[in-house]
Amino acid sequence: MAKPIPKVGSRKNRRSSARKSARRIPKGVIHVQASFHNTIVTVTDVRGRVISCFSAGTCGFKGRRRGTPFAAQTAAGNAIRAVVDQGMQRAEVLIKGPGLGRDAALRAIRRSGILLNFVRDITPMPHNGCRPPKKRRV
Repeated sequence: MAKPIPKVGSRKNRRSSARKSARRIPKGVIHVQASFHNTIVTVTDVRGRVISCFSAGTCGFKGRRRGTPFAAQTAAGNAIRAVVDQGMQRAEVLIKGPGLGRDAALRAIRRSGILLNFVRDITPMPHNGCRPPKKRRV
């Protein structure tokens, strides 16, 4: 029996992840989302394409330890280490959320040796908030 001829555009013919390591990114954006229960650090290029993404949960922390500053520091360190190997030298930092990991993640980013253009807090603040529920009648 003859083997089926693979299509030109099929997934089997494509190169695997050889392109990801070859990309050189001189400048990027580091997004830190710090909630009370977890800290997510995402590194993107200037156009917004994700290069590396780590959270306290993916670094091995479970339960309440994910919200700690040490977990945020570990997640930020892992995310930065992945992009420094690809040649990132400058970055902008956008921090969002009220969590404990905000300062620890920023400290880890500062220590990594990447030059920071600016650090901006983009935490959403309600101007007037949602409409409150109607009064309770007893």
